[in-house]
Amino acid sequence: MEKTTILSRVARFFRLIYLKLFRIDDTPQKIAIGLGIGVFSGVLPGTGPIAALFLAFIFRVNRAAALLGSILTNTWLSIPVFLLSLKAGAALTGFKYQETRGQWEALLKDFRWTKLLNFSAYGVIGPILIGYFAIALCVGAVFYVAALAAVTYFRKRKKQESGSS
Repeated sequence: MEKTTILSRVARFFRLIYLKLFRIDDTPQKIAIGLGIGVFSGVLPGTGPIAALFLAFIFRVNRAAALLGSILTNTWLSIPVFLLSLKAGAALTGFKYQETRGQWEALLKDFRWTKLLNFSAYGVIGPILIGYFAIALCVGAVFYVAALAAVTYFRKRKKQESGSS
């Protein structure tokens, strides 16, 4: 019985996303860019729905899609994205992953806010932030492409169904 309840909740959640995203009265491009921007800001640490709405306003794309993208990715991706950001950031900046990870652990072990101002902390924080940005950009782009394809497909299908009735 519990398994059915969980499955029905998951199904309702995805149905709600479908209703919210695909029934927005805007162009598929604006919806997809809004979702991509929302996912991008949801993946980045310290940003979220407010940043997504701000960026959507600046780029004149769909704010509802941006908000939805941010909410979908904001919290539940934190730990896996951090680990990927650490690896990607180390690779992109030329640092060795094990060294960067060791420095991160040392920074956290005896954490003080003044340590963040120390120049040596930038050898840890820089790669992580670059990694976050790269991953957020990639995940946002994937969501953009997927949303553009999905919204375009469902709208064509709906138009065909209403035309043949």
